[in-house]
Amino acid sequence: MSAVITESRQSFGLSDEHREILEQVDRFAQSELFAHQERMDDEEWWPPDAFPKLGASGYLGVTAPTELGGAELDFFASGLVLQAVARWNPSISLGILAHENLCLNNILHNAGEELRQRYLPGMCDGSLVGCLCLTEPGAGSDALGGMATTARRDGDDYVLDGTKIFITNGPMADVALVYAKTAPELGAKGISAFVVETATPGFQVAQKLVKMGMRGTQTAEIVLDGCRVPAANLVGSENEGVKVVMSGLDLERIGLSFMILGMAERALELAVDYARSRKQFGRAIGEFQLVQGMLADIYTEVEVLRSFCYDVGREVSAIEHGAARSRVHKRSAALVLQAGLMIMRVADNALQIHGGAGYIWEMEVNRLYRAGKLLQIGAGTNEIRRVIIARELLGA
Repeated sequence: MSAVITESRQSFGLSDEHREILEQVDRFAQSELFAHQERMDDEEWWPPDAFPKLGASGYLGVTAPTELGGAELDFFASGLVLQAVARWNPSISLGILAHENLCLNNILHNAGEELRQRYLPGMCDGSLVGCLCLTEPGAGSDALGGMATTARRDGDDYVLDGTKIFITNGPMADVALVYAKTAPELGAKGISAFVVETATPGFQVAQKLVKMGMRGTQTAEIVLDGCRVPAANLVGSENEGVKVVMSGLDLERIGLSFMILGMAERALELAVDYARSRKQFGRAIGEFQLVQGMLADIYTEVEVLRSFCYDVGREVSAIEHGAARSRVHKRSAALVLQAGLMIMRVADNALQIHGGAGYIWEMEVNRLYRAGKLLQIGAGTNEIRRVIIARELLGA
């Protein structure tokens, strides 16, 4: 780890426990996950042992209770895991976010005890991989109002029909948290959530999507065609799926911001190392003021995000899960807006410092640049993030 990153991390008042988590996961990610980066990007390949290794090391189910196989730590700790993994392999960090924040945590906080006992131990040890099925071809930013997938009650089952798109972990997931309209006439107020095993007949990966960046993270289009799900797999109450969605959105945005912080840290390291080693006109390019200015800008951006990230992370960890977390709704949107804008500025400067080498596909800084754009789109686009902030400010 570079001296710059070490010094920055130590100056933010992390507890001994949190600092040890960050450094421990950082060492694990560097030794176990970093080497997979290039193949994952070239082949859109996912290492099959990634989730079992993460689970065996205690890095999945971070906030889940120990009796369900989790570590029973606070949300801040789960954010630090994402930060550390993203520094060495952003694609795997994104896979963890989808598994942990979007699926596991929503089941943990909203499902009944039987569902929790059935699925969470496997999700904590990495033997089960989770995904979230929310977005649809005709419902992206308007994911709830525009939802067309339906769930029809038939005896002791629900029958699900519809299409989901851009599903992170979709091609390899064992468990999906699926949202569907049980009362279409009620619009967004008629949505329910279901735990669906992906081996269920009628649940089909229609295609694996080829992406610009985060190419190792598996992303799919899912088709539900007469997919029969036991009524016992309903999460929460019928027609109250919006509560399940909303209970996790702020946490997703904060978790994504921790992930972006890790990526930005790595961009800073790569830029500093290249500025020291690359020589032109008989001097290291880091001796030129224009390059120094870009390095200074990158460092400042990273430190500002670290301060904002850790502050919001601590705040949300101190609040009981539930309605009280609406207090961080505006701040979580502002955090991920700032993080998404920052990573593209940072990645752009880091790539510019690398010059022609940075434009080459196989370079790590190139992967960071391509991956960064997703972070202005996923978890609500920049435009939606601004709408959330403005509505909160105006009391709308």
